[in-house]
Amino acid sequence: MKDIYLSTQTTLIITLVVGAFFIALGYINLKKVSDNKSYIIGDRNESIFSLTTSLSASALGAWILFGPASAATWGGIGAVIGYALGTAAPMLFLLNFGPKIRREFPNGVSLTEFVKRRFGTGILKIILILILFYLTIFLIAEVTAIAFLLNLISKTPLWITSGLTLIICLLYILRGGFKLSIITDKYQFLIVLGIILFSIFLILGNLEINSYELIKKNSTKLVSKNYIPNYTAGLTFFIAVAATNLFHQGNWQRVFAARNNLILKKSLIYSSIISFLIVLWMGYTGLISFSIDPKIIADLAFFKLMLLNDNVFIIVSILVLALALTFSTIDTLINAISSLIITDGKEINKFLNGREIKNKSNKLILLLCVIVFVFASKGYSILYLFLFADLLCCAAVVTVFYGFFKKKINTRLSLISIILGLSSGLLFFPSQNFQSSLLVGNILSVEIFSPIILSNLLFISFIVAIIVPLLIITTYSLRNSLR
Repeated sequence: MKDIYLSTQTTLIITLVVGAFFIALGYINLKKVSDNKSYIIGDRNESIFSLTTSLSASALGAWILFGPASAATWGGIGAVIGYALGTAAPMLFLLNFGPKIRREFPNGVSLTEFVKRRFGTGILKIILILILFYLTIFLIAEVTAIAFLLNLISKTPLWITSGLTLIICLLYILRGGFKLSIITDKYQFLIVLGIILFSIFLILGNLEINSYELIKKNSTKLVSKNYIPNYTAGLTFFIAVAATNLFHQGNWQRVFAARNNLILKKSLIYSSIISFLIVLWMGYTGLISFSIDPKIIADLAFFKLMLLNDNVFIIVSILVLALALTFSTIDTLINAISSLIITDGKEINKFLNGREIKNKSNKLILLLCVIVFVFASKGYSILYLFLFADLLCCAAVVTVFYGFFKKKINTRLSLISIILGLSSGLLFFPSQNFQSSLLVGNILSVEIFSPIILSNLLFISFIVAIIVPLLIITTYSLRNSLR
């Protein structure tokens, strides 16, 4: 295979054409935004189709082209299933929480409203910072992913793609807000679905034997019930992805945007099935790719399968797929961050208040995009960025959602559980080589830890971040019940 599949000029032209299409689409459908709530949540009248396509498109960013396949090459079928279930689980979880929060906050726009009422402003500030940090990391990872892909296809410098992608999204989303994101998501989803289906026929059609037989023959351990990472990796990715997406403001905006609870429930079910199947397929391509070439670069597993035939149409289809995924996710993330600044920014800084809050939010978004541009241009590991952001949300998920049912959790207990959960998880969170952590290999020598711990640092970090808050809250509840 050649190192360069398209010229930089051709790649940039395709990017501009696809970007111009969505910008034009946005402005053609642009309606006047009457107030800040309309900018954040639209007209609260979304149908099953619009909500399903939007939930699916915004959930399936460019990360699906890298993360699931990459995880499959070392975590096996368990990692694939865990990743797919983790992507679908938050939507199923919202089947219960969504309608309840809608009833409690009929004019609501975010999860933070519940956090503020239930835990007070102290916990709200912590959760708000965690969510904003997670969304920013997500944004960096998405821009990095598309920059990485264009560099793979045409050697286009990372900084050019990063800057161009952000500018395209900013041109339409800052003006049109949430409703415009919903409209563009419909088309982006249809493009994504069409090309994903095409990839299934192409990849499976290129194989000389049945795909599962190929995996079983050349990579037996990846589908073996005795391969431990099949379980630990699967559970890790399930916990990480599921916990994190529960804090995704973009999802909560869509919860509040549904016309009614029935539409919301049906849309959540349909989008969870769609997301599960697509992520499952993308992870499965990692198993196939590794079985063909064990020396494959994990992040490129899906692309190497698609590019076995040096066909311009296929290369362009990959590029269009990646752009549609990226634009749908980036505009959702930008609008989600903007909505949190508008509704709760004053809790962090009093400057973020008043009639000009939307303009202040836009200026902050522009500044944030400069920071995202700088980091994305560096080409950091996409999967590692996501995992770090996932850990932060894991430390808070038990406290926040347990508090939905148990009102006896006070602010002080919540603060302690979140901080201890986060700090405990960070002690085991692996370095980029996944061979050591802050505790293992730095504070304490690697030699004193068993091989099981050393090979499962990521799994342990997430489990610890979940269990520590649960133990603290459970112990406190038991003590109160015995009094």
